[in-house]
Amino acid sequence: MGRAYEYRKARKFKRWGMMAKTFTKIGKDIALAVKSGGPDPTTNGRLRAIIQNARAANMPKENVDRAIKRAVSKEQEDFKEITYEGYGPHGIAIVIETATDNINRTVANLRSYFTKSGGALGTSGMLDFMFDRKSVFRIPAGTIDLDELELEMIDFGADEISLDEEAEQIVIYGEFTAFGAIQKHLEEKGYEIKQAEFERIPNDTKELTEEEAADLEKLLERIEEDEDVLNVFHNMR
Repeated sequence: MGRAYEYRKARKFKRWGMMAKTFTKIGKDIALAVKSGGPDPTTNGRLRAIIQNARAANMPKENVDRAIKRAVSKEQEDFKEITYEGYGPHGIAIVIETATDNINRTVANLRSYFTKSGGALGTSGMLDFMFDRKSVFRIPAGTIDLDELELEMIDFGADEISLDEEAEQIVIYGEFTAFGAIQKHLEEKGYEIKQAEFERIPNDTKELTEEEAADLEKLLERIEEDEDVLNVFHNMR
């Protein structure tokens, strides 16, 4: 079968690895959502959104059900949500959201990644002024009129709506505190929510050369592969 077979096999294993990482992340999201709002998705909007995200990621329903059952059992690790901030190579600001059952392990790993890349892990809150935390929803574009949707959603906290032509989806941005109101309205109107999450949007971005961007990508890849990391945000253009 030769080299082509080995290449396809390597790509398949990488895809499986990414899928496993995604499922692990969703499992932690479920644990945190159940801890804060209970195991019933009909009364827990955050959990309902995570289940929708799981469906979009092709996570099997039995995996989701198992994660919910585990979250209410005594077997579940006590995860803590902690955000870390720092500067990567070439002065790029990086914010990392984690869910960890061992803070010492997490901070030691992250500090090591930053140090080896020529960056530095900073103090909590140092980059708050550089990012806006937003509620972000994605729905199928279909035949929806963007202007009409914007007028419809503005009363529920949405402040920007755009079309992702490649994914054939409409992206709705809203204030962090408007997540529940936007989610409820979309559900009541029968819109299919493909994804719902929080994102940190940089207020200003920094452009790097191709070589500089490659340096940063190496650090981001190390961070994203860490089992305690949920999300990574940065201000590279």
